[in-house]
Amino acid sequence: MKVFDGTNVNYIIFGEGKDCVVFLHGWGGSIDSFKFVAENLKLNKKCLILDFPPFGKSTEPKTIWGVREYATALKEIIDREKIDKFDIVSHSFGGRVAIYFSSVYTNKVNKIVLIDSAGIKVKNFKKDAKILLYKIFKSFGIQLNFGSSDYNALSSHMKKCFTKIVNEDLKCYAKTIKSPTLLIYGAKDKDTPICIAKKLNKVIKNSKLVIIENAGHFAYLDNFYQCKPLIENFLGG
Repeated sequence: MKVFDGTNVNYIIFGEGKDCVVFLHGWGGSIDSFKFVAENLKLNKKCLILDFPPFGKSTEPKTIWGVREYATALKEIIDREKIDKFDIVSHSFGGRVAIYFSSVYTNKVNKIVLIDSAGIKVKNFKKDAKILLYKIFKSFGIQLNFGSSDYNALSSHMKKCFTKIVNEDLKCYAKTIKSPTLLIYGAKDKDTPICIAKKLNKVIKNSKLVIIENAGHFAYLDNFYQCKPLIENFLGG
């Protein structure tokens, strides 16, 4: 469907039940990132999975999107499908959207699962040093490329969206979340390390943190059969 700025957002709905679970994938992912998980969870609920623009079959945003715009697009889909309240299962960037959405649209969310979620800034001395070095060289007219592979693969328009997103600190939104929240993080996650998990666990009042051993940034895939019962029990499967 087309959302507020004319961007086309692709999504699917399957399963049965009066309740619904919305799955929000990470940056660069798609519906396929969570389809296997949704199909194998025993929840007796409808499942909605979307392709975050510009991934999967969704188009590139017409304007510069940050977390707020992605959450607004989700809200339009929820309203169109006449979904009253729902659970959220999210990963990485999807966690950013889940945090913002759950804070702003409090009455729409039952429970939240944040898997290796981003959203809170932490000190990264290596990254800060790279930024300083980049600025120094730029002042001499020398262009260095320190971008991540995710960043470098983007169009110039999407690089602006990506920059806007990663510079947003959602701590103030996380503090206002009222929904019961389950945090699942891989012990070996280097993209969203355990320090982020602990900060979210501290600021989200009604939250529980579970660390999955032998798992990295994709804990729900690295150790699916340990994550599966955690999600099912938490969401009432």
